[in-house]
Amino acid sequence: MKETDLINQITPSFYRQSSVVTGIGDDGAVIKPPNGHELVIVADAMIEDVHFSLNYMNLSDVGHRVLAANVSDLIAMGSKPLYYIITLGVPSDYNHKDIQLLYDGLNQLAKVYNMDLIGGDTTSSNKLMISITAFGSVLPNRKRLRSQADAGDVVFVTGYLGESGYGLHLLNDQIDEDYFINRHKRPVPRQDFLYASEPLSRVCLNDISDGISTELNEIAEASLVNIEINYESLPVHEEMKKLNSTFLKELILSAGEDFELVGTCSVQEWKQLEQSCQKLNIPIKSIGTVTSSSSTPKVNLIEGDQITLLDRKGYEHS
Repeated sequence: MKETDLINQITPSFYRQSSVVTGIGDDGAVIKPPNGHELVIVADAMIEDVHFSLNYMNLSDVGHRVLAANVSDLIAMGSKPLYYIITLGVPSDYNHKDIQLLYDGLNQLAKVYNMDLIGGDTTSSNKLMISITAFGSVLPNRKRLRSQADAGDVVFVTGYLGESGYGLHLLNDQIDEDYFINRHKRPVPRQDFLYASEPLSRVCLNDISDGISTELNEIAEASLVNIEINYESLPVHEEMKKLNSTFLKELILSAGEDFELVGTCSVQEWKQLEQSCQKLNIPIKSIGTVTSSSSTPKVNLIEGDQITLLDRKGYEHS
């Protein structure tokens, strides 16, 4: 399809954010972020048969999922989602209806988070490729960085772990189970956590896209701390507890793409965060402790009387 036809098809009739000065239709977008805020910029790309498969996802699902990944990154930075730009690589056999389905998924999620599409580009490609750059705003003292964990902090996680990975497993085995499948195809980022954590003076945060083992190691390395978590404390959906224990552990620690949040806060502010999350119906649980500062940061997993070193790929005996 022609690029001009695509532009006409996706240009919104209005912008949700008053800070959009000029959107789609010029050589570039012009935005004016809220006064006193800093701009947060994230990017993510997904390629057909690498990050998703049209054998079990429709194009609306794909649009939802790729934008959700970006929204989750913005939230993990403590920022409010505002706008996004999309670059598409489109196979030659795609038509207007196909592209509309993709944008329906994008726009449905963008509407939930009050985001605007403000520009992008398109090119031909052998397989469908979607790259999104998303923008959010945050007050300078409300940034939630991986480098903000301190010794003595409580380590926490929202929601349940491994649900998306289990959903993918069910899809591959062609087993119908709507809840877990939707957790993979249509994840919902935790924007309400921004409001729950707003009063806290310091929160270290990371979103769970690559598995909690990777995210915790990223926090440990950025903050130069050692972290200790208890396997029995890791939250898991009741229905998944019947799974083979080895498979379950792999899902919980390494599957990723839950787009939940893992982070730390001080012991003094933990109760306040827990209560705020409870009021907003955000499941949150303490899973461990930041034990000490360290020039050689590591993450330990305690399971019964056994301690293992948890690396980025999962876990290995120390």
